[in-house]
Amino acid sequence: MPERRNRPRRPGLFEPGDADLFVGGPDPAELVQAAHATAEALVRHGRGGDDAVAARLVALADEHGIDEVALLWAARPADSLPGALWRLYALRAGIRRDSELMARAFDAGRHRAPVHEAVAGVADPPGPAEVRALADAVLAGAFTGELDVALERAAAFCRVVSIGWALLADDTDDVPPGHPADDPAGGSAGGAAGSGDDLAGTLTRRASDLLRTGTQLESAARRWRAGTLH
Repeated sequence: MPERRNRPRRPGLFEPGDADLFVGGPDPAELVQAAHATAEALVRHGRGGDDAVAARLVALADEHGIDEVALLWAARPADSLPGALWRLYALRAGIRRDSELMARAFDAGRHRAPVHEAVAGVADPPGPAEVRALADAVLAGAFTGELDVALERAAAFCRVVSIGWALLADDTDDVPPGHPADDPAGGSAGGAAGSGDDLAGTLTRRASDLLRTGTQLESAARRWRAGTLH
């Protein structure tokens, strides 16, 4: 296994190690330049393309692997264009992996945050298919629509799910047994692998992480409108 270094602070919904950088890569300055150049190129390409182009950009991580996206963008600050796009891709990856729990948490939190629910725009009732569709629509909108709107929709989703996770942490019986959330490392929790207190703590930490990601996305949206997101 390669040695790891420079662990960037991950957005919520991502497991440990997913956004690591590996030894032996290009010069750090070249990585920074490449991260910004590719982010700007993708946004320009998406704006000049059609729905098929947008679909290919949305599926970029599916085709090449989320680790490849992480290698290029994950280390960039949240208030940069590559950093903001990375958070959208990471959010989509997390939703696709845990869509059932994401839907459960969104449903739990939406009544506490009706404004954010409306901005996120998840279909009602918010099941796993609906939150996956939201993730795809938000990422597509980042390329074909207004980037600030896409960032704000993603931020609103993060805030609602964060509230939902905090509520689920108070009642861990609502989380399916053996769900990956039982284990912070993402493994299966069988038998006595984790107590209710452990699960509650995990969900509380995820709620905090996702709230931070939502705040970062909101800030990126403001910077895009001001013309300072590069």
